Amino acid sequence: MTRQLVPIFALILGSALLMVAGGLHGLILPLRGSEEGFSAFNLGLLGTGWAIGYIGGCIATPRLVRRAGHVRTFAVMAAIAVLSVLIALLLIHPGPWIALRALAGFAFAGAAMIVESWLNESTEFSYRGRVFGVYTMVNLLATTAGQLLVALGDASGFFFFVLAAVFYALSLIPSALTRTAQPRPLVETSLDVGALVRNSPLAVAGVFLVGMSNSTFGTLGVVYGNGIGLDVTAISLMMSLTILAGSAAQVPVGMLSDRIDRRKVLIGLAVVAAVVDLYFLAVRPEAPLVVLAATFVFGGAIYAMYPVIIAHANDHAAPDEFLKISGGLLLVFGVGSIVGPLVGGAAMTFGPVGMFAATFVAHLALALYGAWRMTRREAVPEGDKQAFVGLAPARLATPESVALDPRAEPGEAEQRDRLPGVE
Repeated sequence: MTRQLVPIFALILGSALLMVAGGLHGLILPLRGSEEGFSAFNLGLLGTGWAIGYIGGCIATPRLVRRAGHVRTFAVMAAIAVLSVLIALLLIHPGPWIALRALAGFAFAGAAMIVESWLNESTEFSYRGRVFGVYTMVNLLATTAGQLLVALGDASGFFFFVLAAVFYALSLIPSALTRTAQPRPLVETSLDVGALVRNSPLAVAGVFLVGMSNSTFGTLGVVYGNGIGLDVTAISLMMSLTILAGSAAQVPVGMLSDRIDRRKVLIGLAVVAAVVDLYFLAVRPEAPLVVLAATFVFGGAIYAMYPVIIAHANDHAAPDEFLKISGGLLLVFGVGSIVGPLVGGAAMTFGPVGMFAATFVAHLALALYGAWRMTRREAVPEGDKQAFVGLAPARLATPESVALDPRAEPGEAEQRDRLPGVE
């Protein structure tokens, strides 16, 4: 295993620096925007802008790499990310920030895809599962570290904007200096909704609703915390602990979903999340420890749903369709991520707790639709199930992340230069 990790250490380091910057950047904007008096709806548009840019980056980066090469394209993405942070410091207004957040999402997706394509090329298939696990763990820890950095200072100044730009710039160095050979063309994912629905209607609806819910909380959780009077330390802990809770929950959730109908597990997670939503709506807690405990449970539920959905969809897919199905669902998740902050921001015009009203609707719809689908289709026999694999939050995933997943067949990755573009 060490022999596999040493050659790709620089790539994993570059990815970690990118995730630190992304975690810091994603938290500082809604914090500073709240202090500047931006409306909840405008702050929600930051998440919508990010999702639009992220999808655009996943679609456009393979074409850019074919034209300019991996190193040059990565340099361009790093430069765009740096500029998106620094210009936001100069133009403190919702309009420019939304556009700059879209640029940041575009650059972040492109940079992540390029690093992951190197990892795909450099990893032997027999070690892919372990490398994928290390890569996922490092990214989660790096994202958490970036969010926790905000607790060390004041969001009203320029320091954290500059720090995020520094980390974006630092992420360029390991990849630019790596001696690893440049890989083949990047994965291009098609969005064939008809094929996705035929494979699993629940997976399509579920990943859209989870995209709505997760992006709403991921974008507006900071605004909610600020609205009920939490300090910066408590807000950064709240956003970080939810991601860590979701990662930890994937171990028991994965074991359970391998033993029983995955739809029951998904419905159970949706019910848990909906109960927490109702708790916030009815009780409206403001004590920091209570809010942290409740959002910890909330994070454990919402961030464990996406891997269950991918595993359920893969159970119904042909062995060589993992890239097509999972990549398509990733784009559907992105579409949900565009809609979620819009709905959540509008709901928060009635108060901070409105965010949980928006996520409650998504979780209730997922639970009800999942229960109805169980009456329409038999469960997959246990012996025919594919193994569950823990995943980072989908907002950190790209089509190249899917190709690195150990469930992708070796032949699928080799056909990346023949995969169709978006349909």
